Amino acid sequence: MNKLPLFSPIYGIRPVKGRAEDVIAPPYDVLDLPEARELVKGKPWSFLHVSRPEVDFPEDVDIYSEKVYARGGENFRRMLNKKILFREEKPCFYIYRLQSGEHVQTGIAGGASIEGYNSGRIKKHEFTHPAKETDRSRQIRSARAQTGPCLLAYKRVDGINSVIKEKMKEEPEYSVKDRDGVLHTIWVLSNNEDIETIINAFEKCNALYICDGHHRAAAAAGVCKFMMQRRRILHSGKEPYNQCLAVAYPADELKIIGYNRVVRDLNGMRPEVFIEKLLADFEVSAGGAVAPAAKGEFTMYLEGKWYKLKQRRAPGYGDPVLSLDVSVLSNLIFGKLLGIEDLRISGGRVDFVGGARGLEELEKRVNCGEMRAAFVLYPVSMKEFLEVADAARFMPPKSTWFEPKLVDGLISNPLM
Repeated sequence: MNKLPLFSPIYGIRPVKGRAEDVIAPPYDVLDLPEARELVKGKPWSFLHVSRPEVDFPEDVDIYSEKVYARGGENFRRMLNKKILFREEKPCFYIYRLQSGEHVQTGIAGGASIEGYNSGRIKKHEFTHPAKETDRSRQIRSARAQTGPCLLAYKRVDGINSVIKEKMKEEPEYSVKDRDGVLHTIWVLSNNEDIETIINAFEKCNALYICDGHHRAAAAAGVCKFMMQRRRILHSGKEPYNQCLAVAYPADELKIIGYNRVVRDLNGMRPEVFIEKLLADFEVSAGGAVAPAAKGEFTMYLEGKWYKLKQRRAPGYGDPVLSLDVSVLSNLIFGKLLGIEDLRISGGRVDFVGGARGLEELEKRVNCGEMRAAFVLYPVSMKEFLEVADAARFMPPKSTWFEPKLVDGLISNPLM
């Protein structure tokens, strides 16, 4: 059986000229259902009709019912039939630039090898949840396409940057702003020589690193296995389903912000008792609504007040996972004091709030009585991120929030 390269071009499905702004939508997993329903009002071609098709049903619908997944596939094919979207005639790469304020990152969109993912050459840093994998697998199979890109990082190699610089002298295919004001700009790389240069450059990479989209990648791998079994002797190893839709950026251009936590209860403790117990491992002082300034510091919101927590010692020093602030919070506060040993099965006692939502969101969640306390973390560094992945280790759930986010709808990857 032939194998695809580590990163290769795809038969991209994308908006026709002039339709990108009508189509693009936030990633399916950064919105709750009320937000998604609000965003699709008056937007019949929003990609949320594909990635979150429950928006087309009454509020009491079972979002995991077969009819919901089927509607997503129908909506996707309707966009193709109505010529809102079209499929490339040949496999292409895409230059994908993101600009948010002063921050700019420029990468390559294409297909990451499922074989590379299965063999560990495409590295993970988080465990996945089977239910979430199943959800995305059903969505992919219904759409007959991967419609949400994974965000990958790579350590710089020769060749890629020269192609990007030359192509960016031309007019882009799309330049569109999302709801947060982030500018998404796409150039199509269809020249065979450029494609070969990009393929060969990525082959020199020892690894690619999944930054965002672990469940999408796992689902793509699961669907690939399903397709292999279904097609059997017809399976060649080079079909589009052997790739995972992804955008790869140089690691030194990516930005990580904190991924914060809120907790529903204090494990039966009164607030003053909880703070007293914190003193065993942290210096606790009154503070303001500000993010931590350095590693080893945390900000806590409890009973309408902000506190600064500073770690007294560095447990796990030298261990790439135990020395992470997210591990310190998980082990010394959530595990030791609150009795939450595994954040993936916390029974709803913990929720995660991306740093981009700001401290006001944390205050809101606590002040309304939904949650009891909030914790703000100093971001994981890119150096820490790479060390964990290279050691084949795993961070606690929701340790990294990469910003800005890719959008859904600009590029999809068909299964066949």
